[in-house]
Amino acid sequence: MLIVGLVLAAAAAAFHVFIFALESLKWTEPETRKIFGVPTEADALTMKSLAFNQGFYNLFLALTALLGVGFVIIGLSTIGLTLVFAGTGMMLAAALVLVLSDRTKVRAAAMQGTLPLLAVIATAVGVAIV
Repeated sequence: MLIVGLVLAAAAAAFHVFIFALESLKWTEPETRKIFGVPTEADALTMKSLAFNQGFYNLFLALTALLGVGFVIIGLSTIGLTLVFAGTGMMLAAALVLVLSDRTKVRAAAMQGTLPLLAVIATAVGVAIV
């Protein structure tokens, strides 16, 4: 079960890298604006620095989880599991904040939070049965 948890953590990290790319690198593109519900390029330009910063937040969460997976793989389980739980736990917390702050964002929060939730559960079960 631990391997399942690590795979899910890596998948959650990959999703957050994708979000980083959208927010920090492609924010003003029409496809990205559509995904995030930003109606005009002018609106996107107004929000660009905020999105850029938020994108890096997502990247750093992804790197935390990926470093954790890497440390577990090389045998440094305590460090690795700490980072996996920190990264995926913060991803999950951010999804909860999103839906609690705006009930219309349930779909986005589910997309953002499902893999981290499954990673936390599977990793915790994996640690418990070892």
